[in-house]
Amino acid sequence: MKKGLGFLVLLLLLAAGIAWYLLSGAGDFIRAQIEEQGSDFLGTKVSVAKVELALTDGRMSIGGLNVQNPQGFSRENAFSLGDITLDIGEVLSEPYVVQTVNVNAPEVLYEVDASGKGNLLVLKNNVESKLSKTESKAEPETSGGANPLVIVENVTVSNVRLKLNFEQLSTGDLALKTKAYEVTLPTFNAGPIGKPNGMPADQVGAAVVKSMLDNVMAAAKSEAKKRLAEEAKMKVNEELEKQKEKLLDKAGDKLKGLFN
Repeated sequence: MKKGLGFLVLLLLLAAGIAWYLLSGAGDFIRAQIEEQGSDFLGTKVSVAKVELALTDGRMSIGGLNVQNPQGFSRENAFSLGDITLDIGEVLSEPYVVQTVNVNAPEVLYEVDASGKGNLLVLKNNVESKLSKTESKAEPETSGGANPLVIVENVTVSNVRLKLNFEQLSTGDLALKTKAYEVTLPTFNAGPIGKPNGMPADQVGAAVVKSMLDNVMAAAKSEAKKRLAEEAKMKVNEELEKQKEKLLDKAGDKLKGLFN
């Protein structure tokens, strides 16, 4: 069995910073810790449906991880990570290496309030704030200490179903017909994390979450700009068409005068 499997995968997700105990109810134990520590780092409620372990294969799967929207936004989930799989290589010496973290088909809501503030940015700021406090309190650890160094080789996020909603945001004279819509994002890589020398295990989870949020927010902003540009172009074309009709009408009146 790969020593430290549960400890590392738990920290990977949400920087829990706990010890690993080989218990018959290890899955439930990890699920409860992800909920507790995830809620602490993100500043909103985190819930997990199940955690399944395959210790001999060095693998963990997490199903039904939901993160509620932060205060001040709708009551929908900010994101739901339906299927997360973690594969860990040999855990023999520091820095310990996690080979892959795969997040498949998450549902993400990018919501903007009336002031232009986004829900995902609030979550990211919460993680960064908590992470900075963790870093400032961290004490140097020797190899094999309570807070070992970890490297995550690859974090892959695929088939993201992104819902953009800026119904609360005023767009001035540009009266948009659609302010809420869904797009599917292409697969992106949110790693590696902790290279080249590794980073403390209690900071890895926050770094993974932050990287994922950075990538999703960048894609969301790009999609929003694209949609705004399309709407603006349609609006301009509509106005041009109206002006064209007015000019033709005026021209017609003048031509009638010439032949009367």
